[in-house]
Amino acid sequence: MHQVADPFTLVLTESAIRERVGELGALLTEDYSDHRPVVVGVLHGALWFVADLVRRVDVDLDVDFLLLNRFGEGGRIRIQTDTAIPLVDRDVILVEDIVDTGLSLTVLRRMIEERGARSVRSVALLDKVTRRIVDVPLEYRGFEVGDEFLIGYGLDQEGLYRNLRDIWAVLDLAIFRDDPELFRRSVFPGH
Repeated sequence: MHQVADPFTLVLTESAIRERVGELGALLTEDYSDHRPVVVGVLHGALWFVADLVRRVDVDLDVDFLLLNRFGEGGRIRIQTDTAIPLVDRDVILVEDIVDTGLSLTVLRRMIEERGARSVRSVALLDKVTRRIVDVPLEYRGFEVGDEFLIGYGLDQEGLYRNLRDIWAVLDLAIFRDDPELFRRSVFPGH
């Protein structure tokens, strides 16, 4: 079995994330100073980012969430849990943890626009530009990242590691999938 010397590497520290989230909050505060937007977070991964982001936006706003399901060979998406707040004539800030191909974000933006939103802007903590298949607007971006599999700060592997405060790259996905506890043993020995 092939194994990398260190199968994990720290990509973003908690302090770097906190600083960038503050900068994004300031931008949103400036851009929405005369509006009361609806922040719509995409569950489950964006929950951590939404929670931190809205506390850094200094305008009145509403917060809601939706949950997507992927199904079929084409990876078609549908909404499993929808927003409770009507989006008609509202300025919507769609919040994603990560954007890669852009397909999900394109579908979500279209769905929200079709519901009569006055405006739709997107913010993502992480942007995998190299994986983009469709050109989708991403008005606010935290960090551009590479193509590695990432865990932490909402990103998971089979439900594990969402609660990490930092974001880590998995350099050998095959070994990690075979042994998800490897991260804990490698990064936090003795725990």
